Amino acid sequence: MKLAILFSGGKDSHLAMYKASVDNEISCAITMKSENYYSYMFQSLGCEYTKLQLESQGIPQLLINTKGEKEKELDDLKRGIIQAVEEYKIEGIVTGAIMSTYQSSRIQQICDDLNLWCFNPLWQMNSVQMFDELNELGFEVVLLGVFGYPLDKTFVGKTLNIELQKKLLEYEKKYQISAIGEGGEFESFVTNGLMYSSKLSIEIGEIVEESENSVYVKEFKVTINK
Repeated sequence: MKLAILFSGGKDSHLAMYKASVDNEISCAITMKSENYYSYMFQSLGCEYTKLQLESQGIPQLLINTKGEKEKELDDLKRGIIQAVEEYKIEGIVTGAIMSTYQSSRIQQICDDLNLWCFNPLWQMNSVQMFDELNELGFEVVLLGVFGYPLDKTFVGKTLNIELQKKLLEYEKKYQISAIGEGGEFESFVTNGLMYSSKLSIEIGEIVEESENSVYVKEFKVTINK
């Protein structure tokens, strides 16, 4: 089946895309470029470099602009999905939804309206399972921002290695957060993985600290290693 992946550049959309590609064709990626850092639906950090990620994986991209206004941003998503149907003849949408019924139900409704299959290959995956699969598939993940206690600026720009995964799992038990960021605790950017023909390099620039537990990379540079 020909599918489009809702692609943010983070670990969830990468893992979902890989799992969906095992038995289906990923015909294109739809990336929502949101003006709102705190969008209920879409990741904004790193959006400008998703093209390089997809280039390294040989997947065409549809970049759709949105102001990121709650509920209104869904009209922009629907517009992007319609474009994917017209240009790439897709039959379904892949999402990286794990536990958010807010996101999954709204995407499902759009797919129902357009008579498309909505596939959520990560649904209900727990933190340990996700870390195990990311490690097995060789995904290299960088944290671009943290947005909640107890995470702080020491996490920003760090690679999600085994040591950091263990710390996040400890925090999950101690503070009842999501170790995989499902509650919006952090946003990520992937620089390498099984599907990549060339690894990406990331150079961290300006970091914004809005509060002790809300810190993100405002400026950074990504290049393809050829």
